[in-house]
Amino acid sequence: MRLVWHGTDEWRQELCELTLSGDGLAATGAQLGNAPQPYRAAYELEARGDWVTRRLRVEVAGVGTLELRHDGKGTWVGVENAAELEGALDCDLAFSPLTNLMPIRRHRLHEQPGAVDFEMAWVSLPDLKVHRDAQRYEHLEPGLVRFSNDGFTADLELDEDGLVLTYPGLAQRAG
Repeated sequence: MRLVWHGTDEWRQELCELTLSGDGLAATGAQLGNAPQPYRAAYELEARGDWVTRRLRVEVAGVGTLELRHDGKGTWVGVENAAELEGALDCDLAFSPLTNLMPIRRHRLHEQPGAVDFEMAWVSLPDLKVHRDAQRYEHLEPGLVRFSNDGFTADLELDEDGLVLTYPGLAQRAG
């Protein structure tokens, strides 16, 4: 499937080609943005086996390439501060609605009640810095999940697969 999101807070476009399976996904995509400075990022994402991120490769034109690999149990390689990320099962690519999918699907929060706290390997753009980031996802009703971290809250509108349709303050899916 092919998905497109456009930014609602800044000018930004993302195109993603995605294959979903019963226990994960494989995706390639590109993001163009204008803030904090103009950038072009291309990514490959694999999250297989219980919707846990196994690999994220991001290349930003003029900046470089980051490749994170994960053992499926909480250990990351490919980044200097891997010890800081210990225990995080997922990545979160800045400005990308796609990377909300793994924690939502793993816990079926788009379908059933629950609230779960996560630690993420958050990748900022365009500088490709990686930091640990605490996030919370809470089922509000089918197709509506509240995302929060560090004082920020957004109620994500999702499709039947758990993919973001609307991420208030960040992105809207086209089409």
